[in-house]
Amino acid sequence: MQGKGLITIVAIVLGLICLNELLPTWYAGKIEKQATAIAGDNPEKYQKEIERLSKDTLNLGFTELYYSKAKDKEMKLGLDLKGGINVLLEINQRDLVNDLTNYSTNPILIEALNRTDEVQKNSTKSYIDNFFVEFDAVNKAKGANLKLADPEIFGNTNLSEIKFNTTDEQVKSIVKKRIDLSVGTAFEVIRTRIDKLGAIQPNVQRVPGTARISVEMPGMKDIDKVKKMLQTSAKLQFWEVQQVPEVLPYFQTLTSTVSAKGDSMGVKKNVNFMNLLQLDKLRTNGVASVKLSDTAAVNKIINSKIGQSLRPANIKYTQFMWGYKPESTDPNSLVLYAIRGNINQKAPVDGAVETANISYDELSRVVVDMQMDSKGAKDWKTLTEKNVGKPVAVTLDNRVYTAPNVVGAIPNGRTQISGNFSQEEAKELVDVLGAGKLPAGAKVVQATQVGPSLGQESIDAGVISFAIAFLIIIAYIIFYYGGAGVYAVIAMIINLFYIFGIMDSGDFTLTLPGIAGIVLSMAMAVDTNVIIYERTKEELFAGKGILEAYKDGFKHALNAIIDGHLTMILTAIVLFFFGTGPIKGFALTLLIGAVMTLFTSILLSRVMIFNRLNKGKGLSVWTSPTKNLFRNTWIDFIGKRKYSYIISAILTVISLGSIFVNGFKYGIDFTGGRNYVVRFDKDVNAEDVEHNLVKMFTTEDGKNSSVEAKTFGNDKQLKISTDYLIDDESLKADQTIEQKLYEGLKPNLPSNLTLEDFKSADKDHAGIISSEKVGPTVADDIQTHGILAVVAALAGIFIYILFRFRKWQFSLGAVAALFHDAIIILGAYSLLHKVMPFNMEINQDFIAAILTVLGYSINDTVIIFDRIREYLREKKALTLSGLFDDAISSTLGRTFNTTFTTLLVILAIFIFGGDNLRGFMFALLIGIGFGAYSSIFIASAIAYDFLRTGKEEEVHGKSSSNKEVLATK
Repeated sequence: MQGKGLITIVAIVLGLICLNELLPTWYAGKIEKQATAIAGDNPEKYQKEIERLSKDTLNLGFTELYYSKAKDKEMKLGLDLKGGINVLLEINQRDLVNDLTNYSTNPILIEALNRTDEVQKNSTKSYIDNFFVEFDAVNKAKGANLKLADPEIFGNTNLSEIKFNTTDEQVKSIVKKRIDLSVGTAFEVIRTRIDKLGAIQPNVQRVPGTARISVEMPGMKDIDKVKKMLQTSAKLQFWEVQQVPEVLPYFQTLTSTVSAKGDSMGVKKNVNFMNLLQLDKLRTNGVASVKLSDTAAVNKIINSKIGQSLRPANIKYTQFMWGYKPESTDPNSLVLYAIRGNINQKAPVDGAVETANISYDELSRVVVDMQMDSKGAKDWKTLTEKNVGKPVAVTLDNRVYTAPNVVGAIPNGRTQISGNFSQEEAKELVDVLGAGKLPAGAKVVQATQVGPSLGQESIDAGVISFAIAFLIIIAYIIFYYGGAGVYAVIAMIINLFYIFGIMDSGDFTLTLPGIAGIVLSMAMAVDTNVIIYERTKEELFAGKGILEAYKDGFKHALNAIIDGHLTMILTAIVLFFFGTGPIKGFALTLLIGAVMTLFTSILLSRVMIFNRLNKGKGLSVWTSPTKNLFRNTWIDFIGKRKYSYIISAILTVISLGSIFVNGFKYGIDFTGGRNYVVRFDKDVNAEDVEHNLVKMFTTEDGKNSSVEAKTFGNDKQLKISTDYLIDDESLKADQTIEQKLYEGLKPNLPSNLTLEDFKSADKDHAGIISSEKVGPTVADDIQTHGILAVVAALAGIFIYILFRFRKWQFSLGAVAALFHDAIIILGAYSLLHKVMPFNMEINQDFIAAILTVLGYSINDTVIIFDRIREYLREKKALTLSGLFDDAISSTLGRTFNTTFTTLLVILAIFIFGGDNLRGFMFALLIGIGFGAYSSIFIASAIAYDFLRTGKEEEVHGKSSSNKEVLATK
């Protein structure tokens, strides 16, 4: 065999690289196992053992291993395998635009921004692109003919490169670059903050084409602390403060208005606004002291359209801000401050902090000392000179930390923030200020938290399902193909080694969907070997010698293998570019697996087999029970196609009927909302829990939010979903929902379980073991990308089949079969989502499953079409129907073996792979089964029907029917 030396060298070099990459993972795991064996469940003792064992080194000659370095280089595990926190931050691009326009109040600009905010809720385009569209629309509608380079828009000192004659297109380019730079700055600030959190192997990435930043922190538990640290923009500002006498008339007006129009202001008419303010309890420079439970009502009243319209001139631009936390003298209330604003709401002092550190005041209370930059120091001096004897508020992200009276002018930019801090809170504030400020506000639009106990369970389930699937494949392929099967297993083991090595060397993250992709890659490797060995068997039955049979077997199988793998690679690429989150992880491993399968099963396996055969040794390609299986099997598939059309039509009608009548259970990926998986210490009834929670998640206007509780895995676990406060992406909303969830579940929880313990369960107590939040804008993006992925995959497959087989009839048959498979799976999910004991939501994982089925089904179809194409060239049939039947019948062995082994593998993962994968695997079970059926009875039948109705030309051989002709063009 030519090139075997090069293939061997490549295999050895690739193997050494993978070994070098995987050794740190092995060594870190070895040290941690030793520490666990000694320390048990004692975390302090475990840490001491790790520190002791970290001093050891392992010298292997070509590399030296020690724990800290090995830990840094070990394979990254996703949250679903290790536990931890993942958040998707979105930088507020309206803030960025406001900053670039120097907070202009031009009415056309303001209206364009307001319209962009609305459009953005249902758009996958970037904010700035939508803004330019809306600005043009408003500009045209008003007949203003306002240029983007106008001083009231972007032609100001903040964008000095824009001149009066700069064109709109040039301005757009400049603004886009500046916004991209601002998001890049935010990315660096976020990364610095994460370093201060002490996260191990954090993964911080910008989401291309958006103002979003993805942050993954394995092992982290306190999601509230993480959200707070990441969302804080560190926008430190200093404002003048208005006192009670200035706002009291307004409050009195609101009190009488609420009693008359409360319903229109979002509260009940019997609410006494003045009583909510508790002015008699006020002990600070604020304007009200409000109970924590009443802050939401006060916000609604003040911020309502009616409340805004009633403002007198002296507080037209006043910003009402809450204190950072309750005062120590009244822990159940928050102080409301009246901040003197202006038309563009620009703070008198808005300077970056150069240094910040923890200190103590004269009463030994924790405070934060800081030094402003030169501009901030200058503005601070002006503000303090102007307000001697008056209060000035120090705010961070629109929260008032302190509002002391100014004793005298402060000329040097040094100041102090007090706020009833604990030592830990002061440290967090110093860390945030020290990392620098974000160029704009940030909000968490998507968040996932997986507890460490669930992560370990996922690892165990993944390893068990993986091992069982692997053993099934090994046993079956050796049973069916004998000695040749042993070589297939060797190639498959090397393939796995390469996949894990490449994942590690590329610093990719391994997830549960990723493991599923690897298992499917194994099934693809089996398929490759099945195709080769089935063709080799045909050559042996034709009377050829063993060496010649293997040569021809590899040669004739090559086209079908390459076609099948290229369609799978195409599907994986589409998944990777259009998918998000778990879909990307699945696509990545599938892509790597497909490429490595081509190398190991075609090239490396061939070198090993021919190395044996060239030495004169034999190599069986069957065993006694399997030698004659499917040999001489011939079925009139084309003659029976009408029955398959009827069966498929019935199933399609049932599926479509259920889809229109029953609909689907959409996951929060598509709808937005929050999911919580809660573990209990006893069996619970999902319906009773759901009934109790509906009462808890009622909005203030009396409307019920959507709440669903469903058994998840076993009767001691529930998956609880709700759209309560779906449009509120703040940390406070998350905490409110967790509090209500805790209160609603209390009858089913241990009596001594605290809220903090409930929010982060482990193996020793009940509570939330995983949570997920998806904002409505992100849900819309995920849904759009999912649909695009399916459409792009179908279009790509159609074009590829057309290119490879040169006939649109083959492309039509292939795509029709894929539509058939997709509708059957959708119908099954519509029919069964209410009765199945596992998750059957339409979400990202489901899209991944659909695309996997499409890729696998087209692989089946390509094998059959390839044989039809071969027979067309060799003129092996008297009629077109006979030619199709011969081609399909001759590939039955391959179709059965591949489908059977793949279904066994998927079934193993379905049973043993854990609750998170069951819905995904169920879709694959249905899809792979129907994929094999549709390749034969739909794709081939449709291709046949459209081929024979084409322009009549001479057919191959003598036709048995004058009506049945083949269009060869």
